[in-house]
Amino acid sequence: MRILLIAPPHAEGAWLQKALQESAHSLQRADDLRDGLFVAGEEPFDAVIVMALDGTLLPTLHGILPGLVDVTGGATLVAVLGIEASASERSKLLRMGADACFRYPFSFIEMHERLLALLRTTAACGGGVQGMAPVAPASGSQPPQNVPQLDAGTREIVEGERRAELTRREYLLVECLLRQANTPVPRDQMIRYAWPEKDEIDASTVNLVVSRLRRKLEREAIETRIETISRYGYQLTIATPD
Repeated sequence: MRILLIAPPHAEGAWLQKALQESAHSLQRADDLRDGLFVAGEEPFDAVIVMALDGTLLPTLHGILPGLVDVTGGATLVAVLGIEASASERSKLLRMGADACFRYPFSFIEMHERLLALLRTTAACGGGVQGMAPVAPASGSQPPQNVPQLDAGTREIVEGERRAELTRREYLLVECLLRQANTPVPRDQMIRYAWPEKDEIDASTVNLVVSRLRRKLEREAIETRIETISRYGYQLTIATPD
């Protein structure tokens, strides 16, 4: 998923950033609360996580939270407060529009599962970011035939009973393309999504990852195809039943 992390430059923010990246998310970071509000309105995000461990940041967070609710178009909003934050302070943020509020230190596993649960609930209600990549259903059930899904738990693309294991970079590229399936996606948009931590990526790097993806899909007999759009980018084409 595409996540915006708004956190001052401290060790706790760096730890959360690394954990989210290692969980195969496309992460954009802003170091300042007001800068984060601006970034949130520049492109769609599935979730926005705001860290305000210093109690002096709470008034600023109260000031920008309504704006975050407005500009993110239904994205899941998570706040992380410092160890001194009271239950009433956390409750106030929930009333102002946050979907979840944690007090540091917290369990990343719990936060991550809560985030996924909130996104599933939003998608089931027809809300959330338009074009959010489908996620594979829980173990024991199968996605519809010919409709590719992404399994975040195993980092695989799933099509019916067929699965292909992906690297983190491959997973992000597929997720980016799957948001706009059967539609050309520009190469620079793919780079921002799959390499958010890099300032510059050569086009040949994208081509190399796409080539590996194609071989994996073919090897596992997955019918979904990644097509090259000359001088533009790529398109994820979903096979239609005969």
